[in-house]
Amino acid sequence: MLKGKLKLPVPEKALRVFPDRLGSLVAGFDDKEEDNGGSDVAFEHGEELETFQPNGFKSDRASDDDEKFQEELEVKVRPRPDKDGAGPASVSRVIAADEKRSDLEYELSRPEINLEKLQRIASTGLPDGGRLRAMAWKLLLGYLPPSRDLWEKELTENRKKYANLKEELLQSPSKFTRKDGAFSPDEQHVDRDMDGPLQRQEISQEDHPLSLGKASVWHEYFQHTEIVEQIDRDLQRTHPDMKFFSGDSSFSRKNKEAMRNILILFAKLNPAIRYVQGMNEVLAPIYFVFTTDTDEQNAGNVEADSFSCFVRLLSDSVDHFCQQLDNSAVGILSTLSRFSELLKANDEELWWHLEFTSKVRPQFYAFRWITLLLTQEFNFQVILRIWDSLLGHAPTSLLCNAAMC
Repeated sequence: MLKGKLKLPVPEKALRVFPDRLGSLVAGFDDKEEDNGGSDVAFEHGEELETFQPNGFKSDRASDDDEKFQEELEVKVRPRPDKDGAGPASVSRVIAADEKRSDLEYELSRPEINLEKLQRIASTGLPDGGRLRAMAWKLLLGYLPPSRDLWEKELTENRKKYANLKEELLQSPSKFTRKDGAFSPDEQHVDRDMDGPLQRQEISQEDHPLSLGKASVWHEYFQHTEIVEQIDRDLQRTHPDMKFFSGDSSFSRKNKEAMRNILILFAKLNPAIRYVQGMNEVLAPIYFVFTTDTDEQNAGNVEADSFSCFVRLLSDSVDHFCQQLDNSAVGILSTLSRFSELLKANDEELWWHLEFTSKVRPQFYAFRWITLLLTQEFNFQVILRIWDSLLGHAPTSLLCNAAMC
């Protein structure tokens, strides 16, 4: 019944095939540390625009509503030292940053988006704040077609499909029983007022909560209880240093609930793989960036848009999660081998040290880099900057790009 439901319509130019069965995950996520594994080391990228940490993420001041959060998203321009280690950012850097923003705004305003040019801009880093990064990521992931005339139709269809999937798969079976059952609340009230013995409502074996049959909707519902508990645990550990994801504020609870829906729905639609620990880390940057979109309609559909883009992003790594393909040309071991070759070509001294001096195989350090797209290796703002480059190299595998960043 669920087969093929993830194949949301995308434009032909940016289509990424997402198979119905993703397979099972190779071992390696159970030992993930509970901290965010981030690094506070500043991210350097030459003369390009630096991404700055939004004000408020490391503050103890609570953010309990959307308005306060939007204030926290405002970017503070932090003066960067010159090469001699002193002084503010040079005027040339500021001019270059303004020119990049202007080029991006112009490109995104065109009736037909030039994806190749957008990829080149993204590969050097996208500006923080506003809706520029959110729009660019949707285009680079193939969620939005290059033609602006098709945006409204595509968004409406995808968002409607997501709403239907939520109604069908995330509701308790008891709600469907009430819909399809013979008794409405009014009818039950009438029955109680009548004289005589009470009448038992007939429930089929398939709709009975205690049914052990595989065809029972309740059996399938309870099958996902363990998965839901794992998702809830992982969401509590998602970037605990950020008020956006952690804490008991109404805003953080709303964000976690939306991400929970996305991950549960993905697991139900893909019974061969279900949920894998670490998927919450891959979803987090997408959901965060889409909440920064200042467009009112987009802001109201962050959950639906994040789900569709999360599916497209994982489609690039599908073969790495299939244990049967581990030793094939498209499996994780083959990718790790290609990573080793790339490392040798780009830094042979480091490759020799790892392979022969220390005898550390890529399986022990690059596996997590590749499968989690470096989301556990850096602080959050640096992750966003890295993902700009990953998505900007769409013709190449995102996983290989992540390995060599």
